[in-house]
Amino acid sequence: MSALAPYACDPERSRGRRIAEPSAPPRNDHQRDRDRVVHCTAFRRLVYKTQVFVNHEGDLFRTRLTHSLEVAQLGRSIARALALNEDLVEAIALAHDLGHTPFGHAGQDALDDCMKPHGGFEHNLQSLRVVDVLEQRYPRFDGLNLTLETREGILKRCSLKIAEQMQAEEPDGPARRIVAGEQPSLEAQLANLADEMAYNAHDVDDGLRSGLLAMTQLTEVPLFADHRAAALMDHPQLQQAPERRLLAETLRRLLSAQVADVIAATIANLQSHAPGNADAVRALPAMVQFTPPMREQVTALKRFLFAALYRHPQVADTTLRAREVVRALFAAYADAPQQLPDEHRLAHRQIGLRAVADYIAGMTDRFASREYLRLTGQVAFEGQ
Repeated sequence: MSALAPYACDPERSRGRRIAEPSAPPRNDHQRDRDRVVHCTAFRRLVYKTQVFVNHEGDLFRTRLTHSLEVAQLGRSIARALALNEDLVEAIALAHDLGHTPFGHAGQDALDDCMKPHGGFEHNLQSLRVVDVLEQRYPRFDGLNLTLETREGILKRCSLKIAEQMQAEEPDGPARRIVAGEQPSLEAQLANLADEMAYNAHDVDDGLRSGLLAMTQLTEVPLFADHRAAALMDHPQLQQAPERRLLAETLRRLLSAQVADVIAATIANLQSHAPGNADAVRALPAMVQFTPPMREQVTALKRFLFAALYRHPQVADTTLRAREVVRALFAAYADAPQQLPDEHRLAHRQIGLRAVADYIAGMTDRFASREYLRLTGQVAFEGQ
């Protein structure tokens, strides 16, 4: 790792793990966190969990795994330019979606509805639950026993009520900064922004690949239109090339512009506030940001995607069906816990319906579809 800025999280000064462990040279603690995430079961399952499109709809659409890799790549590139802790950014990025349900946000919403009388369901909290409790890989502890810095970045956000409950159980834990009204580390802020950058770009790509979006629609979105025009000016031959080549060059430029903007804006913020160390960052406003003009353009792109893609009738139909599948699975296991595997059936006796939510959240799209067929005799989605 190159020399860190004074306001970066230094692994030598980590706030530690819940259960103390000896160091493991030549890796530092945040490199170990990253490696533990990569080798865990929940990470492998991300390859069959979708972003916008359900797994059976195509092999080339983004999954939670490819999305997490893209977030990590963007995050590391920016972290290097800012002299932040690249390994910590990568660990947070690779772990941030471990708790996501099958079928994207539709699955989360349905599971939250089912769990409302029992504490609800939120994927950030579930990602933390995965690394703290649900992974079973080590003889001395449940979970992955990650450092506080990584766990804080994974949590990202939760309600104050839940944060206070978490802090009562672990006073110096990942919810402390939420209760105190503080910012997370710069590395956590960066992983969060890289997440937004990645999904905006790849949802454009997947939307066009699917045919649900058209290039003519995107020319009305300034952030996309400006970089498309610049690509054509520099490479006029793209006008006659297959559309995918022009799209790839446009998205490359779009992401590069956002990366440069974040670096410039963050450097300006850090110079203005001059935090002396990583702890000083917490009392400041968010430092890792877009400039106001870029934020306005990114927000316009998000509004476009929400209206044209996420609310597209075909996506809406799939979303509705996904919610029905998750609700049916929950009802089936709640009514007949003996349908659960042994491990989860035992957990159900101890923690009730939270064990059902854990089991469903851990499913891939295709496993959830198979379970739905087994339990109901019905096919989850047309075309499967």
